[in-house]
Amino acid sequence: MKPLEGVKVVDLTTYLAAPTTVRVMGEWGANSIKVEAPKGDPAREQGSVFNMPFTDDENLAFDVSNMDKRFITLNLKTERGLEVMYKLLSEADVFVTNTRTKSLVKLGLDYDTLKEKFPKLIFAQCLGYGEKGPAKDKPGFDATCYMARGGVLGTTVDKGGSPMNPPNGYGDFQVSLALLAGICGALYRREKIGKGDKVTVSLQHAASFMLSVAMISAQYGNQYPKSRKEVVNPFNNCYRSKDGKWVVICCPEYDRDYDKIMTLLNIKDMVGNSKYTNCAQLNAGKLNHEVIDKLDEAISKINRVDLVKMLSDNELPCEAANEPLDVYEDEQVWANNILTKVDYPKGKRMVPTNPIVFASNPEPRLETCKSQGAHTKEIMKEIGYSDAEIKEAIDQGAVSGLKLLKK
Repeated sequence: MKPLEGVKVVDLTTYLAAPTTVRVMGEWGANSIKVEAPKGDPAREQGSVFNMPFTDDENLAFDVSNMDKRFITLNLKTERGLEVMYKLLSEADVFVTNTRTKSLVKLGLDYDTLKEKFPKLIFAQCLGYGEKGPAKDKPGFDATCYMARGGVLGTTVDKGGSPMNPPNGYGDFQVSLALLAGICGALYRREKIGKGDKVTVSLQHAASFMLSVAMISAQYGNQYPKSRKEVVNPFNNCYRSKDGKWVVICCPEYDRDYDKIMTLLNIKDMVGNSKYTNCAQLNAGKLNHEVIDKLDEAISKINRVDLVKMLSDNELPCEAANEPLDVYEDEQVWANNILTKVDYPKGKRMVPTNPIVFASNPEPRLETCKSQGAHTKEIMKEIGYSDAEIKEAIDQGAVSGLKLLKK
């Protein structure tokens, strides 16, 4: 039995964070139904933004957040469309949405309305800025709520440089698992007391939580952003190798490893040099950059693969700062099913799997997405509508059947 087998989820989501939550639930066996407005989830046509193709046959920009779902199209602004939605929710265990609360209120799909109609339903919502405060109704995305206002861009930049340029959805995918954790907690609670609950995760809140060390240490004078020339421990830093590639060294016990590292890197004048051997004294004297300059010079003469091997062979943690093409070639990735290959008409494509692994379900099978409205008729029949009623609803514009992407 899969972890969420028997759980029914209704998904009213767009873009990345909230829909990815439901994608993972589908991998775990949930019966997941995605409801789209007549215009469809805009993410179906985001391939150009991600620099990828987007067709009905191959649309990884959409699939990555929407695999293992069925698709129904409802016009929730019509009486019949809302009626169908309520019937879906009457049989559901979980409702997941990232629609803003003021819009849900207009539709009659807000938490206060649904908890009265369906007291056992878990209501899960991904928000930009949280439920309260002056920004609660602002539209928000990963880049603005998580990366910018949440503190990530301003904290992680190398001081004096440009902010990091993350791939689309970097924060969204982290938030998706946070929302999933909340849903699982709410499902467990419902098993105990028989009542539903409301679960929310905001992009801004999640970002600040992920930055916990910075958030708590800044109040003690630990200033951000930092320069790599000023890091507290020069052995916990990024360095560029001879072949122009970056590596990350992470050796937290500076005093213990000092002579060992300086010897391995053949920095003879630093070996045993008492001016630099103690981390506390190094910081008190603001000598960090002098050690880092020496390390920069030595590492710039060694190719990345040789440096990683040399330090790793001596039990000193060091890894290449991999790029996606490097990750594709990493045997550790394939040994642990971190990426999997999914069949498309033009060949196999690589997709990251979710990182939570159950012994009972070690390698979930990923199902590519169908076109918008592909399951409208099927789902409506399941909840009791006749063929005549489905045709009438389609003719009224309350629901829509199959809709293909424009070529």
